[in-house]
Amino acid sequence: QVQPVESGGGLVQAGDALRLVCDASGRTFSASALGWFRRPPGKDREFVGAISWDGGSTHYADSVKGRFTISRDNAKKSVYLQIDSLKAEDTAVYYCAAGAGYGVTANKAMESPIFYDYWGQGTQVTVTS
Repeated sequence: QVQPVESGGGLVQAGDALRLVCDASGRTFSASALGWFRRPPGKDREFVGAISWDGGSTHYADSVKGRFTISRDNAKKSVYLQIDSLKAEDTAVYYCAAGAGYGVTANKAMESPIFYDYWGQGTQVTVTS
């Protein structure tokens, strides 16, 4: 079982960078794929990106490629979402989620929320222009 907890959100200006952190307790963290999702105001939750159990591969939504980078540190049981060149449309609640993924390369299946078993409460990111 993995319990994700997000942090690092806040009020930032367009063009700034921000790093979100997902700390996840649980014995199976290192065997889990981790995904990031976001819910913009008034919109549905959307996939941002995912990282494989060992950090060896990542998969991103087309809309964030080039600006978003996911990494992980299994020793610290943490996953990171680096967001560069923030835009107003990045304003959202950002969620971290964990799913069974030992031995699995990050792939399109991780775009679906049903891939994940455990979800954090989210952290708010607000970008002002």
